[in-house]
Amino acid sequence: MAFDKLFMNARFDGGARHHIAVKDGRIAALLPADAPAGDAATVDLGNALVVPGFVEGHIHLDTSFYGDAWRPHKPCTDGFDVSERVAFQAQNMALSAPMDVRARNQLDLCIINGSTQMRSHVMVDGSVGLKSLETILRVREEYRDLIDIQLVAFPQSGILASPGTPQLLDEAIGLGANLVGGLDPASFDRDVEKHLDVVFGVAGKHGVDVDIHLHDMGSLGAFEIEQIAARTRALGMEGHVAISHAYGLGDIAADHLKTVAETLARSGVAIMTNAPGARAFPPILVLRDAGVTVFSGNDNIRDSWWPYGDGDMLRRATTLGYRSGFNTDEELRVAFDVVTESGAKALRLEGYGLRVGAKADFVTLAAEHVPEAVVAVPQGRAVYKAGMLVAENGRMIGKAR
Repeated sequence: MAFDKLFMNARFDGGARHHIAVKDGRIAALLPADAPAGDAATVDLGNALVVPGFVEGHIHLDTSFYGDAWRPHKPCTDGFDVSERVAFQAQNMALSAPMDVRARNQLDLCIINGSTQMRSHVMVDGSVGLKSLETILRVREEYRDLIDIQLVAFPQSGILASPGTPQLLDEAIGLGANLVGGLDPASFDRDVEKHLDVVFGVAGKHGVDVDIHLHDMGSLGAFEIEQIAARTRALGMEGHVAISHAYGLGDIAADHLKTVAETLARSGVAIMTNAPGARAFPPILVLRDAGVTVFSGNDNIRDSWWPYGDGDMLRRATTLGYRSGFNTDEELRVAFDVVTESGAKALRLEGYGLRVGAKADFVTLAAEHVPEAVVAVPQGRAVYKAGMLVAENGRMIGKAR
């Protein structure tokens, strides 16, 4: 077989060395390290550690202020209040740079750090209509050669609490959103079943997946998780539903957690966590041991929810490991899996990984192996999308359309 390009001297986790043969943007063969190059164009990776492109599983391209003027964080009046944070966000957005400019800034940041796949939630509700989605759809098209992006129609102002939102969510899928989202059915919309009726109704009508934000803590959050899982099984949507944040899984008793984890595993509902500071978060090992897919994302980057975020999913793996008390090589590989293979499973990505037939999306790292990469977070990365260099040493190489 003739190859378009041969990436020589690639070192995989575990020490195996290969030449990566690429044809039509996919890995056509993994050749022995001493195989001749033949007539293919060659790129010498210099025995760098090669890993799959990172999966940014939860982000908000429409609300980040990265690259814009610094906006000091405004605390809630009393603890953490989703409704108040949404109000702060609306105030900040009215003063911010154009959304398309901020979205491009954030995409460039994620790509230079190694993300080749992304799921972004975009506001679709009575407060903004479809305007934000229309903007992000245009930006997605510009970046289609640099990163694959799934978009979630996200009702940030609620569904029942925001007039017109059910119809807007329906229209959003027709416009080009890939998934339908939800937000705290109990505490925000005050009616779990009616909220889920809309979310799963839109999903069923269009044959799309679901990803629901759930911030509610304790037994209330656990109850909502069980209701989402039950709805998922009843509709035969196992493997097509995710719950983002699911903070309640981090502060319930161990026996209750075990029961909920088993329910999630049976329903095939994935859990997204970014292990945010000062908050309980889902225990990764307990969920994985039960058979639950756990994935991650940077979530908010320098926006109205918090001032942190650097777009680096490898550093997110570090945070997951640190907050989970992961120290052994096996545990550090779990943290890495959450931002790579498990993310690909949760997003139901086709052709992911360092295997023959997969898309040639990979990142080079200056590390001996994955555990070292997770703790050292090496820079100076090269990022390849479909076999093309798109970023190197912290700067974009590929150009948006």
